[in-house]
Amino acid sequence: MLSGFKKFILRRNVVDLAVGVVVGAAFSAFISALVKDLLTPFIAAIFKAPDFSALSFTINGSKFPYGDFLNALLSLLIVSFSVYFFVVLPVNALIARLRKEPVVEPTTKTCPECATDIPLKASRCPHCTSVLNKTA
Repeated sequence: MLSGFKKFILRRNVVDLAVGVVVGAAFSAFISALVKDLLTPFIAAIFKAPDFSALSFTINGSKFPYGDFLNALLSLLIVSFSVYFFVVLPVNALIARLRKEPVVEPTTKTCPECATDIPLKASRCPHCTSVLNKTA
């Protein structure tokens, strides 16, 4: 019974999932701290209103506290902006720099007489029938 559990836990996809959850939780804490400690105070300094939760309006005695909605919407936008510009773009740039294109060896050469592309191993041009030297 325990050997089956051990095999299940040590399967690669289970371990990968566990690592992903732990890294995701740490990343979530990082993004939350970035938004809360850096970006929100910066926006509050510009607009002089760090918290909109007190905003509301009343219709026929019913209170509509739209300020909480604005806070949630701004938080979503700030987090999305932060993730895209501080994580997605730099990671994509890093991956693009690390990705090396394979060197493509030429498979053809140009005929010196008619400028037609011909196979490297050809000794005579099939278009103009000129004899090709080995360096062409």
